[in-house]
Amino acid sequence: MPELDQVTSAGAREDLPLLRDAAREAGIIAMRYFGNNPQVWMKGGTSPVSEADHAADAYLRETLLAARPDYGWLSEETADDPARLAARRTFVVDPIDGTRGFLDGLRSWCVSVAVVEDGRTLAGVLECPATQETYWALPGEGAFLNGRRIAVRGPAAMVEIGGPKPLVGLLPAEWQGRLSRVPYIPSLAYRLAMVANGALDATFVKPNAHDWDIAAADLILREAGGALLDQKGRAPRYAGEVISHGALVAGSGELLAVLAGIIAGLDG
Repeated sequence: MPELDQVTSAGAREDLPLLRDAAREAGIIAMRYFGNNPQVWMKGGTSPVSEADHAADAYLRETLLAARPDYGWLSEETADDPARLAARRTFVVDPIDGTRGFLDGLRSWCVSVAVVEDGRTLAGVLECPATQETYWALPGEGAFLNGRRIAVRGPAAMVEIGGPKPLVGLLPAEWQGRLSRVPYIPSLAYRLAMVANGALDATFVKPNAHDWDIAAADLILREAGGALLDQKGRAPRYAGEVISHGALVAGSGELLAVLAGIIAGLDG
């Protein structure tokens, strides 16, 4: 990622405390519903959304836009307003990433908040209250978990990989004997954070991830020494007109290159 100019860098540093405070409070709000059978609706007939999602989203929208009224707003739980495209910076938010897991009582969900400018994430926070984890990053300043700097795993004889089983099955034979596929993790943001903190070596990401799923986690992973890549080997861009993505891969080193080669050969 190109080095940030001083004005942009200063703005990102000013935004980070705002994101951390807002995400922490949104996590507290969500925890009031966690394990308490919140009301649930279906979006598009297939995707659940709960009153916890709506409550956290309303808090984040009110708090963040009150502090930065000139920023755009892009959230999974708010109707998209094209007016955001005129803003220099945009909040990209998922009030609960991993709603299915949240509703099933799994702890691996998080509040994801990011500030994006010109397609790049300038500040990213993942608040994971059920696991008592807070991740954050700024460009060029490292990635942190609960105040401790984190880094991706180094090369190892055995590797742990997340993502859809059919994609993992496409890894070359020389890798098949070295890998362990981890169980499904409903929160994509949390899965990327696991790669960033060295709990996981790499993951495939099936098509149709949205900006709010990955904008914050992408920066955290990158600052931890890894990368998130699309089918052309490029870093995704965020908060533009198109907010969904094709197949992606996350990881580092030789393994990331192998995964990137696999999705490069996929249709679409």
